[in-house]
Amino acid sequence: MSTPALHDGVIVVLNCGSSSIKFAVFEATAHALPRKPLWNGKVQGVGGPSPTFGETGVTPFPITLDAQHPYRAALDLIRERILARLDGRKVAAIAHRVVHGGSKYFEPVRVDTQVLADLESYVPLAPLHQPFALEAIAILLRERPDIMQVACFDTGFHHTLPKVEQILPLPYAAWQRGLRRYGFHGLSYAYMAIALAERHGELARGRTIVAHLGSGASLCAMRNLESVATTMGFSALDGLMMGTRTGALDPGAVLYLMEIEKLSLAEVGRVLYHESGLLGISGISSEPRVIVTHEGDDGESGERARIALDLFVRRVVREIGALVAVLGGLDLLVFTAGIGEHNAFIRTRVCAAFDYLGLRIDEAANTADAAVISTTDSAVRVGIEPTNEEWIAAHAAHDLLNA
Repeated sequence: MSTPALHDGVIVVLNCGSSSIKFAVFEATAHALPRKPLWNGKVQGVGGPSPTFGETGVTPFPITLDAQHPYRAALDLIRERILARLDGRKVAAIAHRVVHGGSKYFEPVRVDTQVLADLESYVPLAPLHQPFALEAIAILLRERPDIMQVACFDTGFHHTLPKVEQILPLPYAAWQRGLRRYGFHGLSYAYMAIALAERHGELARGRTIVAHLGSGASLCAMRNLESVATTMGFSALDGLMMGTRTGALDPGAVLYLMEIEKLSLAEVGRVLYHESGLLGISGISSEPRVIVTHEGDDGESGERARIALDLFVRRVVREIGALVAVLGGLDLLVFTAGIGEHNAFIRTRVCAAFDYLGLRIDEAANTADAAVISTTDSAVRVGIEPTNEEWIAAHAAHDLLNA
């Protein structure tokens, strides 16, 4: 079966996580790919007791998934919903967000059995993220080999990092084995490189820092809209404190948990990935908008809420300061992703720390989540830019279809 002509086709984007599968459907023509999807949605709570399904125009509702194969059942449900709405159009390609491309894959690539085998070898580099996208790819390779599948890598945008930023202070043999700073959130930063040039012109090509603040969080320093430094490293645990992840942590603390407190490797992994960060410190939530409502509480709950948010902001401020030093100054600071786009009080607290740089924000614009929230006399322009990782993946598939 041949690939359908683009004038009547769609591109499906899948973003597969450990407990959720997000999807977006883009209408593809031979010459253009609209940035807004025809529709999108997600299955949430895969493998849990109360999974739900929601999509554009449909209120999320409870669903039942096969207990033995919940992930496959969720993919089947998404496929059924997409097919029901195609209205005669064909699926031209399926693009996947794949967290890790290792040291081999930087550019988007059409997936065949050899590429899939390569990507499976990188599972130890991202054990909590990589397997789920690969499971979806493997199922579709078996069941729909006629449809092009494209892997788009979260590590790819950071291939421009200089070696001094990539190498870890381990024995050099570790570098030769592939232990290095890879960086993540690359699809988000790739979109920022496009959107910021459109909105801010030449300013964006100067000393730019993008703060991708969501349940996973990182910063990327850019020059000429290319990555020159980033806070995530060998894994998605490094750098900023996150919703449930620690961020950068003294390795001695990990050794202590294992040697003195006798936690197993699996238990330590659970603590670092799922029980720490904003949730672990506050004991309330991984969401700043929820935690902030408890800052005024009496007793321990209020204290934990305050310190959780203070530490989150402090870590962002420290890492921005480090990247400013690497860049030799700052021209543009941009917030994106769920927290970055929608939490004005977080932006206020972060930006207040950079008064010494002459950075000033307009609180009315900040409260309104405006595209530019700095004052006209600010020495640093500060903006908010919604990310669009799905479109970046769809665009990669569109290019390969037209190649």
